[in-house]
Amino acid sequence: MLFFSTLLLSGCWNQKEMTDLAFVMAMGIDEGTGDYRYDVTFQIVIPGNVSSGQDGGSKGLPIVVIKGVGNTITEAAREATKTISRQLYYAHTNLLVINEQVAEEGVYNLLDGLERDPVFRTTTQVVVARKSKAEDVLTILTNLDKIPVEKITKTLKGTESMLGQNIEVSIDDFIDAIVSSGKEPVVSGFKVKGKPEKGSSASSLESTKPQASVVADGLAIFKEGKLTGWLDQEKARGAVWVMDRVKSTDINIDWKGKEDAITIIPIRTKTGVTAKIKNGKPVIHVAIEEEGNLSEANTPLDVMDPKIIKKMEKKTAAKIKEQVEIAIKAAQKEKSDIFGFGDKVHRADPKLWKRIKHQWDEEFASLRVEVKVNSYYRRSGVRTKPFWSDLDH
Repeated sequence: MLFFSTLLLSGCWNQKEMTDLAFVMAMGIDEGTGDYRYDVTFQIVIPGNVSSGQDGGSKGLPIVVIKGVGNTITEAAREATKTISRQLYYAHTNLLVINEQVAEEGVYNLLDGLERDPVFRTTTQVVVARKSKAEDVLTILTNLDKIPVEKITKTLKGTESMLGQNIEVSIDDFIDAIVSSGKEPVVSGFKVKGKPEKGSSASSLESTKPQASVVADGLAIFKEGKLTGWLDQEKARGAVWVMDRVKSTDINIDWKGKEDAITIIPIRTKTGVTAKIKNGKPVIHVAIEEEGNLSEANTPLDVMDPKIIKKMEKKTAAKIKEQVEIAIKAAQKEKSDIFGFGDKVHRADPKLWKRIKHQWDEEFASLRVEVKVNSYYRRSGVRTKPFWSDLDH
């Protein structure tokens, strides 16, 4: 019994010491230089410099950025070990940044190695570096967040919850959309605003007005694994409405000839998408329910009047419907079903889907989509009329 029990005491056969590991917090993939296909950037955290001064931490930079080149991601990662004394470790990687030009050429070759690696988390967020190098996105330092990658992931979460023009997409989500029948991926974009060479310097942290920053910028549309176009501003917001990912945003409506006179903030939203077959052709129905509060009124307004409330609700619903329709038309122009309408058709009529799925791109481009929006006013804050409405002019 003592002899056989030794088989259970083998310990950790593949253990690695903390001091032998370089913790990769983010990866960036750019077009390669020279004879190589890819330039891969690794943002590595320096644990001793992240802790606060009270904990005895250093005041040095929190990260170091290294780069490797190669024709595959694996080759580039191993090439990067020439410049660092530790083994790259991906268990804490939170972000994958893909350069816009690389995304246009196709991402199939990028994702297999990452998904296959048992250490790399497929919950890692994916973004596209728009009009910027992925390397620059990962080298910009920030005052508010000690680790720069946290700035991007928090911005992504914040814009989704407050603005409604971006969404969080993990590698799992991205791959699921690629392999799904009747759905294409959509990914948030980020760009560098300002001078990247200044933003990567420690001196930038000493300024109240940074010379470079990373900002969210639109939604990237993919088709067959390749970036084909972008949705910006209201088009992006309309797409998020259809996907039922709007948590909150701002809806500006005109009032009595004054543009953007009233702002409504949604507090609850729900989008339902269904497919019906009419005369042998699929028709998509998008139904949106929105409840919102009055956030700002820069025009005379009496929200105690039921007629005023009804008019405000209709205008809000019309604005949402307009955003949704322009987003759907933009996606149809790219022939990329980022909404998963094809999946709804599949569920509604499997036999019809079997006949049309191979030419779904063309079917989607001319697909009939009916949008219905119901908006409900709930509260006006601490007052009803604007404070200046009773002043003598």
